[in-house]
Amino acid sequence: MRRYIDSFIECIDEKRFYDAHETLEEVWFPRRFEGSSEVKLLKGFINASVSFELRKRGREKQSKKVWANYLKYRPLLLKTDSQYKNEFYRLSRHLENLHKNSPKFH
Repeated sequence: MRRYIDSFIECIDEKRFYDAHETLEEVWFPRRFEGSSEVKLLKGFINASVSFELRKRGREKQSKKVWANYLKYRPLLLKTDSQYKNEFYRLSRHLENLHKNSPKFH
């Protein structure tokens, strides 16, 4: 999982948002029906990358809607008992800092 998260962050930093989406989807897709907080958090992180990609393409309204989906899953950070909880927190902070500090997202 750590390598997927690291790869996801690398793609995000390089503004390869679609690739970031694909990276985490590789882990999420086979587990999508589990319903665990870990799987739902992965879905939220995927939504964040989709939001960035939509914004990059000038689709602001859709981007905001998908970002709201990410935010819907964010409270699960407090509830997950995943062994990757620290990585999820790191990833969440990274995404939110990018969102907050990017002039394209205001």
